[in-house]
Amino acid sequence: MSLQQWHKNGWLRPYETSRKQITDLLDIVVRDLADARTARLSSDWQFGIAYNAALKLCTILLYAEGYRPDRALAHYRTLQALPLILGDSRKDDADYLDSCRIKRNTVEYDMAGRTSPEEASELIEFASGLKQDVIDWLHQKHPHLASKA
Repeated sequence: MSLQQWHKNGWLRPYETSRKQITDLLDIVVRDLADARTARLSSDWQFGIAYNAALKLCTILLYAEGYRPDRALAHYRTLQALPLILGDSRKDDADYLDSCRIKRNTVEYDMAGRTSPEEASELIEFASGLKQDVIDWLHQKHPHLASKA
């Protein structure tokens, strides 16, 4: 399936972004990754903050491609678009992030203490690597949206 097919299905809407918006989203990612590394936070909060960074990175990918998710299942679709944009080799990454989405929802809305420090660290490191991949992709595929720095 493609982003165009998702749009035909009503799962995505056309969207026009700007370099400023992409830069602002990347600033959120940088902040969140720094905050997620704060040792005095619970692993649940570290995990949730790292999840937010990863979600923002996937949002950047969708926005750069000219789409935003419809409201229904917005986080799910944003994460599942990862292999559609960066390639099929990222399917396992999208599945990993979806499992993180489910766990984040549990610790945010249902019960505390469901993530370990190791899980939080793993997601922080994953999001850090994804950040560099997204920046590289922007410079290659959408240089008009990439930061000059």
